Amino acid sequence: MPACHDQRVTDPEAVAAVADMTDMTDRAARVRAAARNNAEWCDTVCRAHGVEGDFSGGVWTSPRRTPPLYPDAVTLTDRPGTAAELLARIDLAAPGCSVKDSFACLDLAPAGFEVLFDAQWIHRPAHAPDTPLIPGLTPTVSASVAPSTGRPAWDVVTAPGDLLAWAAAWGAGPGDCGPFRAELLADDSTRFLRARSADGTVLAGAVATLGTTAVGLSNVFTTPEAAAAGTGPRDTWAGCVSAVTARWPGLPVVGYESGADLEAAVANGFLPVGPLRVWWRRE
Repeated sequence: MPACHDQRVTDPEAVAAVADMTDMTDRAARVRAAARNNAEWCDTVCRAHGVEGDFSGGVWTSPRRTPPLYPDAVTLTDRPGTAAELLARIDLAAPGCSVKDSFACLDLAPAGFEVLFDAQWIHRPAHAPDTPLIPGLTPTVSASVAPSTGRPAWDVVTAPGDLLAWAAAWGAGPGDCGPFRAELLADDSTRFLRARSADGTVLAGAVATLGTTAVGLSNVFTTPEAAAAGTGPRDTWAGCVSAVTARWPGLPVVGYESGADLEAAVANGFLPVGPLRVWWRRE
């Protein structure tokens, strides 16, 4: 009996199968951590707008329409119940309802939804190798320009007026913070990160959110003006990672991305761990 047991354990195919199962388990856990962090961020934004969300039944939902660009539901497991049960918890009366399908496993087309976009959850392990700092990017200093280099430095937005400038660089209209209310500046789990040029212009930024098991990065952006200062998406992600790991060491960093920002994240130590899909209903 022991010999048979040893044969099974040392069989290359069996070992590979166990490794695959472990990898799948790890990936599923990482997707759940990323989805939970993202749902917590959505909940934080909604509360700043006076909208109370609910975590239950493997889903975060809002019974009222959420702020622009934010979903009405985020699934937290790959078994969130039936589509009908999920949709019964959100507002379908007003146009623009959306659902973040964290495991890309729902079919909401029969309910009048269409796919808005697909993306990949990403995960950077807590003890991944440090991201080399881009010359001049010093996330722990509060000055707008890194000492002696003239290159942009990373710091944290703390004033409502600075949040307006951050939001404008992110893409909001003049004098508009978009969905980002000033109340978020007082939230202990939220940090608006920015990189600025010598004249104070915001060149890049992101939102960092401290969640239950991880730190999330979202709304990562690099402005067109950043190219003139030598800052590209990979530089932005390097600066974000350095800022986050300096502030919250020992925690994994999660988020979701696609396209060039996904490539930039992977170049800075993130791993794609699973697909997500956002569904949207026009009417």
